[in-house]
Amino acid sequence: MDNLKEANFEKHLSNEKCPAKQILSTIGDKWSILILILLDTKGTIRFNELAKYLGDISSKVLSQTLKSLENDGLVNRTVYPEVPPRVEYNLTELSKTLLPHILSLSDWALENMDEIYRNRVNSGNYSE
Repeated sequence: MDNLKEANFEKHLSNEKCPAKQILSTIGDKWSILILILLDTKGTIRFNELAKYLGDISSKVLSQTLKSLENDGLVNRTVYPEVPPRVEYNLTELSKTLLPHILSLSDWALENMDEIYRNRVNSGNYSE
């Protein structure tokens, strides 16, 4: 079994375009996972509504994050030719296949954050 784990690690380490690194570079920021979970919960939603639900995100960061998710095919952006323009976002079929994994990670984090915080405090490397 250790050889299998080592081979798997080597496969990722030797691949400069490692798929795990690539997707984590997109969804591993502060906002992407929250945006995907929000879109899963609310369905199709407008930019200003996203900003309202997320609270302290700047328009610039929200725009950049949505663009990154759109570029990877995880979010659809629909612009309606109205005055003023209406722009809506929703999940793609691809992101719907990613969501169970994100929700599983989110559940794991909720279950384990108290212990992680205790470990950080005990290590002396955590300040609020």
